[in-house]
Amino acid sequence: MATGTNIRTYFEGAWHDGDVPIMRAADHGSWLGTTVFDGARYFEGLAPDLAAHCARVNRSAEALMITPTVSTEDMVQIAWEGLRRYPKGTAVYIRPMYWALDGGDLGVVPKEGATGFAICLEEIPMAPADKSTTLTTTRFCRPVLESSVVNAKAGCLYPNNARMLAEARAKGYGNALVADALGNVAETATSNIFMVKDGEVFTPIANSTFLAGITRARHMSNLTADGLRIHEKVLSFDDFRAADEVFLSGNMTKVTPVTEFDGTHYQIGPVTRRARELYWDWAHSA
Repeated sequence: MATGTNIRTYFEGAWHDGDVPIMRAADHGSWLGTTVFDGARYFEGLAPDLAAHCARVNRSAEALMITPTVSTEDMVQIAWEGLRRYPKGTAVYIRPMYWALDGGDLGVVPKEGATGFAICLEEIPMAPADKSTTLTTTRFCRPVLESSVVNAKAGCLYPNNARMLAEARAKGYGNALVADALGNVAETATSNIFMVKDGEVFTPIANSTFLAGITRARHMSNLTADGLRIHEKVLSFDDFRAADEVFLSGNMTKVTPVTEFDGTHYQIGPVTRRARELYWDWAHSA
């Protein structure tokens, strides 16, 4: 089932209207989960950091031993060909994807050079600036590199995210604030996270248990240039309970304010609003 509407699919060298079939029952990606993807956004005629997202999907493929077959530059060009099929004001989610077609060693290791590739475009509106969420804890945690391919944006990681999110929703919250294996805050079930205390901005230090996102890095750069102090450090759940503001950072919505964490309430504060303003200013000037 698609997330959005008005879908376009690039597959086998051409753009197609609709959600076309791209994977076979015997593809390695179908039965062993060797799939990677990335997500960029098109809105207001812009596709911020599109090249960075295309480059990352190639790195993700390599992490899963899938051979990348499309250069970053060609991927960007293909994506723009598809985006020109939409009206300029349409908000679109851009999802390039790879999967392994065949198995090599014992059928488990992906066969070198046997790669499927597609780009899926889905019309998904951008969230309003004041659309917020709430957070709770979860008994599930982020894995480590020794047990999972956390250095990739891989489909096989998302069942763990899904059970975090399902647990949070069952408790009446919008998302889960997730710990790493040592019990320190890593991210949420769907995105990176920031907190604000006494006018300074904090985010969990990248420790190879979660992807330090492209949009996360963009916020850090924008806020630093605007004169705010940004700290990457080990953060606890108590740090977030003591925060003045909390917001999520992800490609889908860019900035999502948090108004509650397990009974601790926050206002949508000036730094959260400024992060969104700065992102939009940067996107229109890049």
